[in-house]
Amino acid sequence: MIHTVWLDGMAFAYRNESMQKPPQVAVSVGETSAAAVLRAAAKGCATVWGGDFHNAKQVLAAVKRQAYRKPKTGDTPADTFHRYRLAQSQLSRAANMLLVRIEAGYRLDLPRAPDVQAALSEVYGSECKGQTFLLPLNQLLGFIGAHEWHKKGVDIPALEGKIHVPFGVFSPLRGEYLDLVLQAELPGHFATAADIGTGSGVLAALLAKRGIGHITATDNNPRAVACAETNMMRLGWHERVTVMQQDLFAAGQYDLIVCNPPWLPAKPTSAVETALYDPNHAMLKAVLQRAAAHLNVDGQLWIVMSDLAVRLGLRGKEDIGRWTDEYGWQLVRQYETKPKHAKAADADNVLAFARNAEKTFLYVLQRK
Repeated sequence: MIHTVWLDGMAFAYRNESMQKPPQVAVSVGETSAAAVLRAAAKGCATVWGGDFHNAKQVLAAVKRQAYRKPKTGDTPADTFHRYRLAQSQLSRAANMLLVRIEAGYRLDLPRAPDVQAALSEVYGSECKGQTFLLPLNQLLGFIGAHEWHKKGVDIPALEGKIHVPFGVFSPLRGEYLDLVLQAELPGHFATAADIGTGSGVLAALLAKRGIGHITATDNNPRAVACAETNMMRLGWHERVTVMQQDLFAAGQYDLIVCNPPWLPAKPTSAVETALYDPNHAMLKAVLQRAAAHLNVDGQLWIVMSDLAVRLGLRGKEDIGRWTDEYGWQLVRQYETKPKHAKAADADNVLAFARNAEKTFLYVLQRK
């Protein structure tokens, strides 16, 4: 998002990929302390760092340590979740008040600063390459890390290959839901499929690997569309998979529709969080309501969902069954598995009580 911030009496463009309210003013410093950054932040004033880059990273780490307050356990699982989200939001807001100045050509003119042109070009393209703008250091470090991960790629054993994911696109690090799609019974006559909300394109690639002749993969995020198209080329599935920028369904009928909607009914705070959080499960309900019009006779709808929302008290245990029934679907098969990602085994995580018991499901649905 682009806003204006006043710095030393001049207006500067300010960029931040989060949905936070931007600061109105900022102050330039050579180097300073974390405490000073936080004092300024409490007054709504951001700090623009002008000193050594590595010292800036140390101060940012100290800001995070001082700003973080471990949320107390709430009276209910839902209370605990909302306090956790609030604590994360407050930490992010504090961290994003330490800024750096990006010069034209995507240059960071600080002592010992890395070359950030490639990382910023990957996020912004040529859109603002000729401009000077302010950017949270925390955000810049995220861009740099995402750029390195994008180059390295994520190993996907189910594909016997890698998926490369840039900043702003959700990375398929949780392999258990991929295994469900790989192992689920697939009728031999299914020739066409749609992957709704494709993201990196990983599910579309799995469907192609399983023998589906033509897959239409849709997403309303232009970064995801570009990412999925590139991954299909890398993996050799570009002739089977058509990627389109589209909100939910493209025109056409399919034998199979697959969707892995956001699992938690909460408000996202950035574009990439829309893959995780969706108020009131709006996407899931829209897919259940509209999928029938795009299914061939005897076609199937596969929904991949975790029950983490149930364990956090954010969704009722019977809600999925009630919604599928309401929109005219019957459950013909169900697969489930336990997550294996790091957070599921982290006993110190404030949400461990829910994550340790979480299950991921693949619901196979047909019209009644």
